[in-house]
Amino acid sequence: MLMTIETATLGGGCFWCLEAVYLDLEGVTGVESGYAGGQIRNPSYEQICEGNTGHAEVVKIDFDTDRISYRDILQIFFAIHDPTTLNRQGNDVGTQYRSVIYTHSEVQQATAQTLIDELERQRVFDDPIVTEVMAVPEYFPGEAYHQRYFARNPYQGYCMMVVAPKVAKFRKQFASRLIKSPAR
Repeated sequence: MLMTIETATLGGGCFWCLEAVYLDLEGVTGVESGYAGGQIRNPSYEQICEGNTGHAEVVKIDFDTDRISYRDILQIFFAIHDPTTLNRQGNDVGTQYRSVIYTHSEVQQATAQTLIDELERQRVFDDPIVTEVMAVPEYFPGEAYHQRYFARNPYQGYCMMVVAPKVAKFRKQFASRLIKSPAR
């Protein structure tokens, strides 16, 4: 069976949270944590955390369009983070935690903008959506220790306090969309 693979690149706070959710999603064929949108090549996590490289923590998601649509990927994105807070998610503050959709085509750009317009019209959020939508800039994979971080470190403090509740909420809200054996 031939798969049609497309890529989405999303930033919505700490990449550990997004990665953990999308790894559980039916139709997703790969997830990688990394950095995009900054001014230097091959930034390190330490440089990103200083907040002056301009990069966002992002996840690059490969998915089979015959099993899940780009719009579905985005609907989940808007359900698992707060797109109304500028440069922050909870206690994570800085431009590296901004809400951003980096698009890989004009179709993705239009889909993202249409969904944001619909969410605004429906007043899904109390405050305006501040999610940036723009063409994907150069992407850099995160360090190896960031990949599958939550799956490998479920008892780490941040994972227990921040990532685990988001994953639990996602699994409950999107139970019908989960792969049969989560946390690949």
